[in-house]
Amino acid sequence: MTSGGSSRAGRGGRTRSGKPRPGTGGRGRDRLEGKGPTPPAHLRPGHPAQRRAAEAAARGTGNTAGRAATGDELRGRAGVRSTSAGGGGRSAWKGAGERRGGEAPGARSRGAGDAPEVVAGRNAVVEALRAGVPATALYAGPRRDADERVREAVDLATAAGVPLIEAGRPELDRLTGGSVHQGLALRVRPYEYAAPDDLTARADQTGRPALIVALDGVTDPRNLGAVVRSVAAFGGHGVLVPARRSARVTAGAWKASAGALARVPVAQAPNLTRALTAYQQAGLFVVGLDAEAVTAVSDLEVADGPLVLVVGSEGRGLSRLVGERCDLLASIPMAAHTGSLNAGVAAGIALYAVAQARAARW
Repeated sequence: MTSGGSSRAGRGGRTRSGKPRPGTGGRGRDRLEGKGPTPPAHLRPGHPAQRRAAEAAARGTGNTAGRAATGDELRGRAGVRSTSAGGGGRSAWKGAGERRGGEAPGARSRGAGDAPEVVAGRNAVVEALRAGVPATALYAGPRRDADERVREAVDLATAAGVPLIEAGRPELDRLTGGSVHQGLALRVRPYEYAAPDDLTARADQTGRPALIVALDGVTDPRNLGAVVRSVAAFGGHGVLVPARRSARVTAGAWKASAGALARVPVAQAPNLTRALTAYQQAGLFVVGLDAEAVTAVSDLEVADGPLVLVVGSEGRGLSRLVGERCDLLASIPMAAHTGSLNAGVAAGIALYAVAQARAARW
């Protein structure tokens, strides 16, 4: 008989040999405790009120008949037991954010861009709410009064009208894909991209020459957010990105933009080269940033006209087809030992140079 068989046989209180089973020293006492009070209807899986609450959170609306919990209710439930002892702090019930089959809404690969993204962790959630990231729901665990960041997240979500949903640890694990969530997760609304023509139409409405930044091969959402922030700072009208193999507007981009994504539109183009050709036909001058170019961005004679600045990825720069499509290539003068700049920094420097040139000529 193996030791594993003796362990299974001994669960009845005695071993097969008839000897008394050794005591546990109180280690199994917590298994006798109850699971706490029954959760409300809008937090019970399969209940109609729970489905209504999940649909309301997905739509970004407020409370319905199966409403999500308010901030005051979440704070008041801090003392309510919602974990089953002996389960490692696991929830005794499944939260409203869970779907049948174990899949939580928005539980997709991070940075997918075409589905709701989930921001996990206390610092990340607070920063996203401070930046005004459009969110559909804030999921909070049972232990909320132990950290000021959690309380601040609840306060910010309540002030912004973001539905608050209480969820246990298993639900938060599934919602965040197993990342470290610290009892807090924020589901971000999918971004609605503009069309390339919308950017030129926006420029026409302002009465100023168009100033658009196009990104070629930039895959980091934080770089996209930094570019959007620079475009907003220097009077640009939008950012153009390819629909494939490019950074998308995610929670990371929203945080890097410091809220500028709420003011500067991002357009997607199925084919970047064709979109640039259409801009040229509309009268815009396309300038690509290239470290080997002779002309400096500060010496652009076309800076005061309708302009598209094309920024490539760090290291590789512009792709061959995009570089051939540009009317002119310009460089950012810098020390030889510095190396290349990332897209966010390069776009900021180029936009500043264009803004300075326009200010001097107007």
